Amino acid sequence: MSKEKNPVVPAKKGANVPRDFSDFAQKDALFAPIMAEMTGIAAISGMAAHVTMKTKLPALAARTMAASVAACALLASLVLCAGVQPAAAQGKLEAQYDASLAGILVGKGAWNVEIGDDSYAASSVGGTSGLLKSIANGSGAGEAQGRVVAGALVPAYYKASTTTSKKSETIHITIAGGNVKEFGIDPEPPVDADRVPVTDAHKKGVLDPMTASLLRVPGTGDPVSPEACRGSASVFDGRLRYDLKLDYKRMETVKSDRGYAGPVVVCAVYFLPIAGYIPDRPVIKYLAGARNIEIAFAPIAGTRVLVPYRMVIPTPLGTAMLEATQFLTQATPPHVAKTQ
Repeated sequence: MSKEKNPVVPAKKGANVPRDFSDFAQKDALFAPIMAEMTGIAAISGMAAHVTMKTKLPALAARTMAASVAACALLASLVLCAGVQPAAAQGKLEAQYDASLAGILVGKGAWNVEIGDDSYAASSVGGTSGLLKSIANGSGAGEAQGRVVAGALVPAYYKASTTTSKKSETIHITIAGGNVKEFGIDPEPPVDADRVPVTDAHKKGVLDPMTASLLRVPGTGDPVSPEACRGSASVFDGRLRYDLKLDYKRMETVKSDRGYAGPVVVCAVYFLPIAGYIPDRPVIKYLAGARNIEIAFAPIAGTRVLVPYRMVIPTPLGTAMLEATQFLTQATPPHVAKTQ
């Protein structure tokens, strides 16, 4: 089935949010890799899993809650890099995040990033928490590794896993020169005739989701600036292929419970599905047309790399928010080769 036969029609400006995302919540195959990717950032891995309750009404509410937060997780992972730009210097980050929906805590997670002189690595773990844990328990982990070449982050390997009460899934991707060399989903999902196929062309010139979450800012000035919100990128997560775009909104000052206190740049984020998705899914149509989602980026000390500090997205059940409670970052000394 081609994209021409099943195009995504973006929602018109001011259009109502879909009232029932229950199909999205139940069909978690689309969002399992995204949940794994976002365990450190959104802390809500597996929350788009099948949700079961004893009566019909609570079941619908539970599915809608899971779907709403999962939609938030999806957009939180749709963070792009502004082209392949020098990362500049070295640094590391140890962050912890809370995820909430309508002011209710639903997830926790941690994200570690380390940028060295010739390599980089990022890892995340997390799971559901609070009220949502009692009705949609889930956890997950993600990792990405790559090289630093002429100051640019070049992805090499990505892995994401999710575990819920119903299933477990692992996705891995190997990338070389920006092109996907090998990838797989275990267990292999069933073929869905309605899904827009991913072609070989779709797997060229892409980033993995976690590397794409490291926003590189060009230039020599302060990276926490409007310049950070310019650019677009192509991302492949092992199932979905999508394009992303950021637009500048404003500057803010934040203070975490532990660690970073200072400026952040707030960007609007736009999602354009390319392949691997099912066009009739309400959440895909909603996210493709959304114009009111924003992410605040904070810096990793010693580098020109920014990462998500906070994200806000309206959902059918209220505002979903992902926000750092701990954001410990420091510059690391450059590696100096020993000489005789």
